[in-house]
Amino acid sequence: MHPTSDATPIGQRYLDACEQIAACARASERPDDDVRLLCVSKTRTAEEVRAAYAAGARDFGENYLQDALPKLDRLASLEDIQWHFIGRVQSNKTRQIAGRFDWLHTLDRPRIARRLNEQREDDRPPLNVCLQVNLHHESQKAGCPAEALPDLIATIAELPRLRLRGLMVLPATSVDPAEAFASLRALHAQLSVTGAAGDYWDTLSMGMSGDYHAAIAAGSTVVRLGTAIFGPRTPAAGA
Repeated sequence: MHPTSDATPIGQRYLDACEQIAACARASERPDDDVRLLCVSKTRTAEEVRAAYAAGARDFGENYLQDALPKLDRLASLEDIQWHFIGRVQSNKTRQIAGRFDWLHTLDRPRIARRLNEQREDDRPPLNVCLQVNLHHESQKAGCPAEALPDLIATIAELPRLRLRGLMVLPATSVDPAEAFASLRALHAQLSVTGAAGDYWDTLSMGMSGDYHAAIAAGSTVVRLGTAIFGPRTPAAGA
């Protein structure tokens, strides 16, 4: 996509981010469109989301259901919009995630996977899921330890209303993000070789505003950008 003179500030930032992501992909000898831009719209208004949508954005990420659901209702008329849940999943929220979202990036437990499968309607496409990996066994952070991934994948293989797409990581603050991204890519490739992950194993959700260049260099297929698109948050909009 190319910047246009009549774009809103949010639209222009979205277009600029698309150009930067494409340039990063080219620098890694990948196609321009090899990396998907997920606009992190948590705490943002429906009008802000609409401005990004008007510029071409279709993928939006939400962390908090109480903030997201009214927004999903207000924007229900927008065609081909894709809603991604990227926050921590609590058991009492699975029904709404299963019913309202297209993607979940933070699946990390078999019990949650089973609940999502039970609560996804038969007439909807399977819920696309990525497994959040806790690479460094951080006790304060959600995520599945790498060694437990085969069992979680085996559980999901038996759940027809879930479609396993790949892996997601939030790097530990004590670790070089590039190291974490390289580790996740290696893990993704290892699981791909086994074939257990299925036919849709194509996604590496890694990289945010401060480190997406390194993530793309390491093979990311989805980067999650918030303030780079919507600008700094105001106190009224949330911290």
